[in-house]
Amino acid sequence: MFTRTSPSTGSKSPQVDGFYDPATGSVQYVVSDPATKQAALIDIVMDFDPASARTSFHSAQTALDFVRDTGLTVQWILDTHPHADHLMAQHWLKEQTGAPTGIGEKTHDIATLWAEIYNLPDSFDPARDFDHLYADGDRFKLGNLDVQVILSPGHTLGSVTYVIGDAAFVHDTFMHVDSGTTRADFPGGSSAELYTSLQRLLTLPDDTRLFVGHDYPPVGERTDPAWESTVKEQRAHNTHIGGGVTEADYRKLRDARDSTLNLPARMLHALQVNLRGGRLPDPEQDGQRYYKIPANRFPERNT
Repeated sequence: MFTRTSPSTGSKSPQVDGFYDPATGSVQYVVSDPATKQAALIDIVMDFDPASARTSFHSAQTALDFVRDTGLTVQWILDTHPHADHLMAQHWLKEQTGAPTGIGEKTHDIATLWAEIYNLPDSFDPARDFDHLYADGDRFKLGNLDVQVILSPGHTLGSVTYVIGDAAFVHDTFMHVDSGTTRADFPGGSSAELYTSLQRLLTLPDDTRLFVGHDYPPVGERTDPAWESTVKEQRAHNTHIGGGVTEADYRKLRDARDSTLNLPARMLHALQVNLRGGRLPDPEQDGQRYYKIPANRFPERNT
């Protein structure tokens, strides 16, 4: 697994350790306060094999091994949104650590949307499956560090950013500066809302470190995954929105690009797990668990 450390820059700054999952292009984060050794796990992956529908926890265990080996204590288990490209490991991580879980409060709205798509009206209850449902502007502590929650819809209607000291975990909004931004065509997504979210994030201080949710190398001559930049770098050089691109031009670019993209291979499995906080569907009378996949619900696309 490709890993990289972004060290603390001072007393109000976390250390950020990123762990890249090549199967999904996802970046998982262990964020820690050097003074107290308290850590938050952000967007940790439950491994999933689409061919066999088998789950495992190798990626999540790597994060926990790092926590143990570096003397950290898990204070929070956080996700930025119910992911479409990977299954989240929140439930398993809580079993292993006892730490509370959190996600944005508008996960309620995402659950309502997907309950209709799956025809599972009674399956999703975010208040049951997440310990904290954060609203825009909520604040809490990671060790001695301040954490602020910023609602950042567009990719989903309920995505949130966690700003921890001088680090912001911007999930599926920005990508690395040479890759642009993320898609906004999933149910509940909106390129207009994504543009607004991107602009709001660009009002953070110039030197704020931005940590994105995904990377898909190779990009140009770059072959290694990259996930850290600054507000100043994104504002000036982001290939989709840098240099003051207008909303109309951005939406034209984003919508055209999204119209060519196939659904993520794990999406229809992932949402019914992630909206339950990383819990698989309940066992049926034979003791087995089953996914429910809607047939012919989504259009076929050719890339």
